[in-house]
Amino acid sequence: MNGLIERRPHTRLNQVQFIALGFFLIIMLGTFMLMLPISSRSGEWTSFMDALFTATSTTCVTGLIVVDTFTHWSLFGQLVIITLIQIGGLGFLTIAVGFAMVFRRRIGLRQRDLLKESVNAMEIGGIVKLTKKIIAGTIIIEGIGAVILTIRFMPEHGILEGIYYGVFHSISAFCNAGFDLMGYQTPYNSLCAYVNDPVVNLTVSALIILGGLGFVVWDELSVKKFHWKQYTLHTKLVLSCTIFLLIAGTVLMLLFEYNNTVAEMNLGEKILASFFGSVTARTAGFNTVDTAALDSSSKLLTMILMFIGGSPGSTAGGAKTTTVMVMFIYIVSSLKNESGSNVFHRRINSEIIKKAAMVIGLNLGLALCSGMIILATSDLPMEDVLFETISAISTVGMTTGITRDLNTIGRVLIAFLMYCGRIGSMTFALSLMKKENGQLLKMPEEKISIG
Repeated sequence: MNGLIERRPHTRLNQVQFIALGFFLIIMLGTFMLMLPISSRSGEWTSFMDALFTATSTTCVTGLIVVDTFTHWSLFGQLVIITLIQIGGLGFLTIAVGFAMVFRRRIGLRQRDLLKESVNAMEIGGIVKLTKKIIAGTIIIEGIGAVILTIRFMPEHGILEGIYYGVFHSISAFCNAGFDLMGYQTPYNSLCAYVNDPVVNLTVSALIILGGLGFVVWDELSVKKFHWKQYTLHTKLVLSCTIFLLIAGTVLMLLFEYNNTVAEMNLGEKILASFFGSVTARTAGFNTVDTAALDSSSKLLTMILMFIGGSPGSTAGGAKTTTVMVMFIYIVSSLKNESGSNVFHRRINSEIIKKAAMVIGLNLGLALCSGMIILATSDLPMEDVLFETISAISTVGMTTGITRDLNTIGRVLIAFLMYCGRIGSMTFALSLMKKENGQLLKMPEEKISIG
């Protein structure tokens, strides 16, 4: 061709593909390590499916388990689990950049762009500074939580084991993972033995809430303190929705369970248990009362809270608080026939509304489709299966107890949902799509009837 060499376009992973592949490789590495005989208490190899499910649940900070964390895994296996939780909670890119900064390596533009996508930052400017705050804040918050929980656990476990339990549960709570080591009391019992303990309940709740607020919100609160008028719309929506869900969830849980799971408690203990139930449903996975024994109304409430989840750029999962708030504001504004979707004297961009609708639609669609397949291939109750699939796609980890009863198809589907939930259902969908160049030619419009 006239002496010119035709070159093929250089194929390179985009941000979402890189993040999706990174989490997949970490899960595979974790699976291999958990399969090793040294990872189990029995000293035997753990099956690939059990190891894969556990590695996915830890890396995706979910908390669903097919084997009890304390009774099945050795100290080495538990350390692998808590390491995967920390990596999954902060994001492998955040930790990688943290190490790069320690060794004074240069952070390039591509790394900064990937980091921006990973932590859901608004802009690339100041992303390295934000990463430093994220790492420092995580160490401080998890450290304080570990100290408080260590003091609480030391009388039961002694000094060294008390420290280990304090650190493990602090990391698990802050990363909204829901893994626990309380199987020495009763396997799969989570924190039920501490239902009346204010220290454990309030410390774990505080860690869950702080982890679920989002790193961008942290940064803004650290700079602007309590000056509400100076907050961005994002932070205002996150804080408003979080406070509302905590209060509404606690009140409704108390009403629904007043004569059920908390019937034998005094009023203070009932409020504490209801508050913890409202907090943990926002993607943490711990429980202080038997989830399977909850009233049907409480299970539905829990599913709604699980589906909403935490906030963008946090250790929590779910559709996210801002996503639900945007759709709520859009619906209210449309019903009032307002020009645009307005809140706090600001208008929400139409592209943001479209993105919110996509996230809700994809998450709901994945949960329902997976639920139908599990129901078609097993004899499990529909209520429990839908609870499980919503818990998985929202990376919550709460269960009515059917996780270990799932067949191979069910386990694969739940693991897939956890993976999609951690990297984001829309991120996963976009990672499979080839981005086309914008077309100048548009198809003709035609009206259809809606509603």
